[in-house]
Amino acid sequence: MTRPPPQVFPPTAHSALQGRVVKVLVVGQILGGIGMGATLSLGALLAAELSGSSAWSGMAATMSTLGAALVAVPLARLAQARGRRVSLATGALTAGTGAVLAITAVTVSSFPLLLLALMLLGAGSATNLQARFAATDLASPRFRARDLSLVVWSTTIGAVLGPNLFGPGEVVGAALGLPPMTGAFVFSLLATVAAAVVYSRGLRPDPLLTALAGRAASAPAGPPRGGLAIVRTNSLARYAVVVIALSHMTMVALMSMAPIHLRDHGATLTIVGLTISLHVAGMYALSPIFGWHSDRIGRFPVILGGQALLLVALTIAWRSDGSQAAMTYSLVFLGLGWSASVVAGSALVSEAVGVHDRAGLQGFSDLSMNAAGALGGALAGPVLLSVGYSGLGVTAMVLVAIVVAWSLARLLSRRV
Repeated sequence: MTRPPPQVFPPTAHSALQGRVVKVLVVGQILGGIGMGATLSLGALLAAELSGSSAWSGMAATMSTLGAALVAVPLARLAQARGRRVSLATGALTAGTGAVLAITAVTVSSFPLLLLALMLLGAGSATNLQARFAATDLASPRFRARDLSLVVWSTTIGAVLGPNLFGPGEVVGAALGLPPMTGAFVFSLLATVAAAVVYSRGLRPDPLLTALAGRAASAPAGPPRGGLAIVRTNSLARYAVVVIALSHMTMVALMSMAPIHLRDHGATLTIVGLTISLHVAGMYALSPIFGWHSDRIGRFPVILGGQALLLVALTIAWRSDGSQAAMTYSLVFLGLGWSASVVAGSALVSEAVGVHDRAGLQGFSDLSMNAAGALGGALAGPVLLSVGYSGLGVTAMVLVAIVVAWSLARLLSRRV
């Protein structure tokens, strides 16, 4: 695959280009968030319906995060070879294909086809994750976490709006003759195609290719290293990747079971959608604050703060006893803890290596993040059946304890 001719810009032009890149990424993230949020809860409900058992509901999050994990490294390699523009557009179109297959799966009542559709929809999550790293390609070190967090924040609009499209989706689905609970996938399809157009037309010149060209002009480098090779030898990169992965695993395990737990306690589809919207708002709405603090006081304190928020969420889940209000508070804190940990951890990933190796490490980080999420979603169903939602919250505390212990060990050794 031939890389487009690089464009070398003087350093003074980078800030102007960076501002435009962030704006394009914000628009793309809003559209991508609609595509993700419109199907976030429906996946678990459809999996339970088509499989005939709530035990399979966790497979929705599992397949989505597994799909995101499978495409994370290929998308990173595509970005390294062809730039962020091609990579992000490809990921968005892949997610759109998943939306079409999801409608087809429900139409023909095929659970395996639904799982494949959810895997492809996971490419949308992988694309959204890569977009946050695209914001760091040309960012000044002083504002790297801020720019990254602004792109993460923009997902709030679409991701909060998405779950509330269940009702309108049913109207659209009925008008188009689609099966129940599939109309929202129409919005997902339209949103992901629009996002692909925004990335394809807006990211010119490409931020990653521009950064690589500038690096090559000042100090030519050898072949880029793979992410696994980097984490084997770079302790900071290894720490950042694990923080992101375990924080995401904690979030997915609790969130993936929330719709089923709420439904079993009498919540309507509208209440489920509203609760998930508030959770997603927690994930993204305050990310600029976490980014600002990460730039000002450091990545490490923000990561520890994020783990504290996760612990609050898990404690509420443990003590909720089926209360819808308590569930809502728990999911909001869960989103906030995820946001602080992922924003600060992602900033560490982006600065742990030079720009030449950055895409490889970022792809490996997203692979690890989504693989951990897939595992969390897969284990959450059986844990829910055996010890209930409160027991799931207690079990997830182990993951928080690992991150906190490692963070304190690095602090005491003065390595962070």
